[in-house]
Amino acid sequence: MEIKIGVQNVGREIVLESVQDADSVAKVVQEAITSGNELRLKDDKGRLIIVPGTALAYVEIGAEEVRRVGFGQF
Repeated sequence: MEIKIGVQNVGREIVLESVQDADSVAKVVQEAITSGNELRLKDDKGRLIIVPGTALAYVEIGAEEVRRVGFGQF
């Protein structure tokens, strides 16, 4: 799923693909915001993204979608 992270006072957002489900991402984001600790997420390539919880502007969690196989949809 695609996750977009907005950071305060930064013009660009952080975009990553993650294999985590939406509920677990939302839980980690909520913990980072309420505690003020950093937000730690891993992307689908195993890279670790760390953002200070106090600097978060927004987090957009994309819909979980099943990858389709084939050439066309009817």
